Amino acid sequence: MNIYFAKTSKSLCSINSIAMSFNRYKNDGLGNLGSGAGKGGGGGGSIREAGGAMGEREAANEEEYFYIQQRQQVDKIKKDIEFRKAEIEKNIDEINKAKVELDKITNKP
Repeated sequence: MNIYFAKTSKSLCSINSIAMSFNRYKNDGLGNLGSGAGKGGGGGGSIREAGGAMGEREAANEEEYFYIQQRQQVDKIKKDIEFRKAEIEKNIDEINKAKVELDKITNKP
């Protein structure tokens, strides 16, 4: 019976050490955004430096704002690309029409 408990406690110890080493790597000291000054998440104003739920919410709002800004910029660039593609197609059509007219003038078949 003692051997069974010794083996069980040994395996639990190894599981605990694995969990602790995982937590050590998981918690690298940076903290979450808005979690307060000194934890890697501060420095964004008095509310964010105080930490807590308000700091985290403010950090999340800031991240959302910049995400929306980036999406709008990407959408604008995509629209600009589509517009330029349409202009290029129009120019190619005009060039082809001009070639046909030139062929008619020079009597080339």
